[in-house]
Amino acid sequence: MAQTDAFRPKRAMVLSAGIGKRMRPITATTPKPLIEVAGRALIDHALDRLAKAGVETCVVNVHYLADLVEVHVSRRTSPKIVISDERDELLETGGGIAKALPHLGDEPFFLLNSDSTWIEGVTPNLEHLVRHWDETRMDVLLLLSETVTSVGYDGRGDFDMDKEGMLSRRNERSVSPFAYAGAAILHPRLFEGAPEGAFSLNVLFDRAMEDGRLFGVLMEGIWLHVGTPSAIADAERAVSESID
Repeated sequence: MAQTDAFRPKRAMVLSAGIGKRMRPITATTPKPLIEVAGRALIDHALDRLAKAGVETCVVNVHYLADLVEVHVSRRTSPKIVISDERDELLETGGGIAKALPHLGDEPFFLLNSDSTWIEGVTPNLEHLVRHWDETRMDVLLLLSETVTSVGYDGRGDFDMDKEGMLSRRNERSVSPFAYAGAAILHPRLFEGAPEGAFSLNVLFDRAMEDGRLFGVLMEGIWLHVGTPSAIADAERAVSESID
């Protein structure tokens, strides 16, 4: 499935508009993307990786404590930041990307969750996505983590994956070995006929899955799911142990 003449996205979006209810009381005054792990804001971990992967322009959507996020990312020189303003209405993951599409162009782009980061393995994980992206077969390529090796994740997994990397949802009563690690490559055609207003990106993931165009690739390294205050300490401990 890997491509020898790999397409490399030059644009990206980082989802940064969430309220961060599970992070309270920290998020009463600090928006979740600006919470620090290992001395750096979560959103900067994401933007640093995108810059290293060759991304030139990144859309950052803002809603909760929007001014703080906007001022923070305005200090960056790479990648170039474009703000997608959702102050008036939180559009959820799918609606937020749909609103930002004019800034993302007509080629595939990276998508990152601002609260999802990882300790790299031998090969950078955005490079894994690039190498496995195949526009002829895919509308979506998700970065997946094995649930047993992740830090801060306590769910039952999201997807089952066949030998070709094609994904299907886990059965509601079962456990899946793979969880979505908050990074992906999406093709803009995924949003053709998308709902108006606020909606979850999962609506489009399910449609792509039905069309046989939802794929995944297993990440290297360790996924750090920073979703609660206690997960911050767990993530920092994992980072420290990886350096020792």
